[in-house]
Amino acid sequence: METSGTLSLKGFFKLLKQAIAGSQQDYTALSIRRAVFLLAIPMIMEMIMESVFAVVDIFFVGKLGNEAVATVGLTESVLSLVYSVAIGLSMAATALVARRVGEKNLDEAAHAGMQTIVFSVALSIVIAIVGVTFAEGILRLMGANDKMIAENIVYTRVMFGGNVVIMLLFLINGIFRGAGDASIAMRSLWIANICNIILCPLLIYGWGPVPALGLKGAAFATTFGRAMGVAYQMYRLFIKRGLLHFYASHIRPHKELLKQIVKIGSTGTIQFLVSSASWIFLARLMAGFHEAAMAGYQVSIRILIFFLLPAWGLSNAAATLVGQNLGAGKPERAEQSVITTGIYTTIFMAAVSLFFFLFGTPVVNFMNSDPLARHYAIQSLRIVSLGYVFFGIEMVTMNAFNGAGDTRTPTMVNLLAFWLFQIPLAWFLAERYFREPRGVFFAILISQLVAATLSYTLFKRGRWKTVKV
Repeated sequence: METSGTLSLKGFFKLLKQAIAGSQQDYTALSIRRAVFLLAIPMIMEMIMESVFAVVDIFFVGKLGNEAVATVGLTESVLSLVYSVAIGLSMAATALVARRVGEKNLDEAAHAGMQTIVFSVALSIVIAIVGVTFAEGILRLMGANDKMIAENIVYTRVMFGGNVVIMLLFLINGIFRGAGDASIAMRSLWIANICNIILCPLLIYGWGPVPALGLKGAAFATTFGRAMGVAYQMYRLFIKRGLLHFYASHIRPHKELLKQIVKIGSTGTIQFLVSSASWIFLARLMAGFHEAAMAGYQVSIRILIFFLLPAWGLSNAAATLVGQNLGAGKPERAEQSVITTGIYTTIFMAAVSLFFFLFGTPVVNFMNSDPLARHYAIQSLRIVSLGYVFFGIEMVTMNAFNGAGDTRTPTMVNLLAFWLFQIPLAWFLAERYFREPRGVFFAILISQLVAATLSYTLFKRGRWKTVKV
């Protein structure tokens, strides 16, 4: 018995090492549990690194005061639109690359990946021009006062001006995930975060000859950190190549591929725009109370996302496995991959909910020193985390649709659950029923239950298995 346990433990660590190191695998032939493990571990670590960005920034910015925290929150709320575009395009890249890899057509997989890169760079230039030009109007529209705008507008301009690194970091990692090279995506986020962790306190507070830049220092640190992650991605794409080989001929615009990218990416973008727009509305609703409530809400959201993104990374394994197995003509194996991933995700999310109830207060106290902001942050954590299991179910099923190239179904689910349900419910509970911020927190909880129920019901119908990309 002990020998068996020892061997099992050795086997686990060997598999863990293999997952982190990365290796080329045929994920349509491996056992489903092994395939999920090899993909999920680096994807989870990738998302942990992405969530570290938010936590590191809010930790150091929190020492600058509630106005700085509120500015970051308002800017990030609007930047979530950029994240939505980036995620939508990355979904298109993952779906197209995974399907071609499943079909063993590696040249077309690389071609599809390159076309999404070219398209995203062109789009990010437009976003940068608009964001930098109208930064003041954006902050004012979100409820920022004159003092916040005057002192912190540079932060907003830098974040919008450097949006290309946000776009590429998400997009290129989507290409790697579609190809099954999840460990490369993970490493790019490691590099980006190490740079950000070093530069954030250095540029915000200053040290030696380096001047204290305040909030704008956080923007420079985050943008440069992401740029370093993108540089590593480019190195792995074009110099130290893996499964996919990219060539100059892939850069030339291809009409049919671009149509597919726009079709999948646009509905994928709308899918996240719908949910992001609801978060923007919630942030605007919170801004109507007072700075402490807004600061506490932003702290809680960063903490919630920190624990939510690892589950998102786990559910990303479902997208790759669905895409590759559908490409290999194995729809039933694709469905079983989603179910297996869903079980693991649900267990993780239940554990996180328990953690927040037991240790939410010390975590919040570490992140913020204002007593009133702490009160709202703890209240938000405890209420919203009650729906974490539903978050998990929704994430896995949504990624299953996206991996199949069916970005339309999740878009409709988000439209119904968040725009037609969450937004009016949040307004009613916060402004008319409770007349305080907890109305927003309860609206998030209830709408997540609705989203999970809708997405799971549609997944079981199985129409996603017939989508052609």
